[in-house]
Amino acid sequence: MYDPKGNGKDKTVQAVHFDEVEPPSHLRGIVHRFLELKTHAPLQQDYRFHALPDACTYIVFDQRNRNVAGVSKLRAESEEFNLGQTFHFVNIRFLPGVWQESHEPIAYGLLDTPYKGGLPLIEINDDLTGRDFSDQQVILIKLVEQLIDSKMVAPNPVTERIFQNLDDIHTVSDMAAVSEISARQLQRTLKRTTGFAPHDFLKILRLQQALNGNDTWSYADQSHFIHSFRRATGYTPGKYARKFDV
Repeated sequence: MYDPKGNGKDKTVQAVHFDEVEPPSHLRGIVHRFLELKTHAPLQQDYRFHALPDACTYIVFDQRNRNVAGVSKLRAESEEFNLGQTFHFVNIRFLPGVWQESHEPIAYGLLDTPYKGGLPLIEINDDLTGRDFSDQQVILIKLVEQLIDSKMVAPNPVTERIFQNLDDIHTVSDMAAVSEISARQLQRTLKRTTGFAPHDFLKILRLQQALNGNDTWSYADQSHFIHSFRRATGYTPGKYARKFDV
């Protein structure tokens, strides 16, 4: 199954806390993880957060500025964010293709402006404040259940089939075959539900498989892997490993 490595963080800083928690079983076809990233005390220097392309959609809550929240995702390349010296974010990471973008537009990159969409995210951000992460997950689970009931998120049978057959996928044609649809239908479906063309979606899958330790999965040789990794992240694998924790 698809298990994205979404975050590259500056090498461990004691004052920074990062936590990822699996959702309950009834949400596992929709949510990949609930996440919290925060400082325990002001840092001596700005903290860099490298967001890896994972094709997932996020709901982001900024606990230090409770008017800032929203729905976000990345493009096919990673982005590096400077989070400053104090921060506190609570996020929901949805599996690729489950967010129904026609109901709520998606922003790209880090959210840094007040939320103006139609979801009650500001009220939820207020409700999250002052609770520990375990109690916050109860609120996040309820939000996801409401999103399912309103059909703003829904299982995606095409991406599910792709994830279940990752080891057999080496080309876009392979993706269409395991999805049991034509290449043209795959193009339309992935673009509509994930925002990515099939070749970009495949690039993300390849990178994620490499980050999970299977870097021979779809690369012809080591130099091809290094070139592809650098194009997606801006770093060679060795430099990335020295600079960031994944």
